[in-house]
Amino acid sequence: MKREKFASRLGFLLISAGCAIGIGNVWRFPYITGAYGGAAFVLIYLFFLVILGLPIMVMEFAVGRASQKSCASSFKVLEPKGTKWHWYAVFGMAGNYLLMMFYTTVAGWMLAYIVRNAQGKFIGASADAVGAEFNSMLADPWGQLFWMVVAVVIGFAVCSRGLQQGVEKVTKAMMVCLLVLMIVLAVRSVTLPGAAEGLRFYLVPDFSKVAENGLFTVVYAAMGQSFFTLSLGIGAMAIFGSYLGKDRSLTGESINIVILDTFVALTAGLIIFPACSAYGVDAGQGPGLVFVTLPNIFGNMAGGRIWGSLFFVFMSFAALSTVIAVFENIIAFGMDLWGWSRKKAVIVNFFAILVLSVPCVLGYNVWSAFKPFGGTSAVLDLEDFLVSNTILPLGSLVYLLFCTTRYGWGWNNFIAEADAGEGLKFPKWVRGYVTYVLPLIVLFIFVMGYKDKFFPG
Repeated sequence: MKREKFASRLGFLLISAGCAIGIGNVWRFPYITGAYGGAAFVLIYLFFLVILGLPIMVMEFAVGRASQKSCASSFKVLEPKGTKWHWYAVFGMAGNYLLMMFYTTVAGWMLAYIVRNAQGKFIGASADAVGAEFNSMLADPWGQLFWMVVAVVIGFAVCSRGLQQGVEKVTKAMMVCLLVLMIVLAVRSVTLPGAAEGLRFYLVPDFSKVAENGLFTVVYAAMGQSFFTLSLGIGAMAIFGSYLGKDRSLTGESINIVILDTFVALTAGLIIFPACSAYGVDAGQGPGLVFVTLPNIFGNMAGGRIWGSLFFVFMSFAALSTVIAVFENIIAFGMDLWGWSRKKAVIVNFFAILVLSVPCVLGYNVWSAFKPFGGTSAVLDLEDFLVSNTILPLGSLVYLLFCTTRYGWGWNNFIAEADAGEGLKFPKWVRGYVTYVLPLIVLFIFVMGYKDKFFPG
């Protein structure tokens, strides 16, 4: 079967950026920035994004483009005879399914909050009432199930139309709308009375705030966020590399995607920090920021019903762009491994994802007694930990070693693929760094993730 190709370079850039741009940018990034000192944290984060995320992204694209396959088969196509790199395919595929087991539920929350805002449920509500609304949503399994199904239906409906007519066409439109919505919301936020303090916190570096939190803690948090924001290590980028022609070099394209991803994360901060400052709210409040703090702000803002609805439309686009991108990868597994038609792969995976997503929905109500990490943890926390702290770092390590060592695909093959086409070339002088230093950094992130979870303090 002939490999599908993107209709345009813009399509590739926006879809790949859409995969990277997700809840991590617009939910996790602002509250981590708030917790770790604002502008100083942002600078450290940007540094690690370039030295950590960018090289691994180029490698994942290179493996995809050279093999013309998803991660289900790409290592088998490229590995030296007799080696076992293809064993990673099982973990890569598992990572995609695991990610969607909770991401579809969170995408459903975003969609549900568009309706809640449009209905005016938060207008004039107290902070406690807004928090109670979120908790009542979590406690309702049928409501959550409905919105999760809506998210899954949207994702597979888009993918069923094929790469160019479905994934590319719809994601391009969604990403353009997302970027426009963000700019409109950011302008509204920075012009609120009292927004200046939030802007100062976010844009003017104050390294004493880094010292307050501890340099090591802040650096590790920045490394973690820069690493996880690009969805690397599970082949989610490799699939789009496999649809790409050889006319552009992969380093230049990867830089464009990182810039887009960073623009969205930074603009999310421009929406959130001035608004929090204007209404005297702590922006470092953690995961509740989007569902409790911000609806409270919109509820007290002039025209808040409209602004709140627009904010959650933008959040839904960010979540759904990732859902569609990962669904496309999952569909490609069946097509690459067993020669399924796109239609068959869509139908089988539609039902598989629906069933696999149920535990996350039930984790906050029917199965709320199951607390995998104690405290207030739920099924979502376990699934997120397995993806973010286990499969992503180990998968990235596999891509790194595969592309740099002679036991894998090797440096020369990687460079030839990465540099094919016009545009920026992968710098040869970083070979020592990506071969010996970067794998140790990724291993450090993996070990620290487990240490923080099981041996905190």
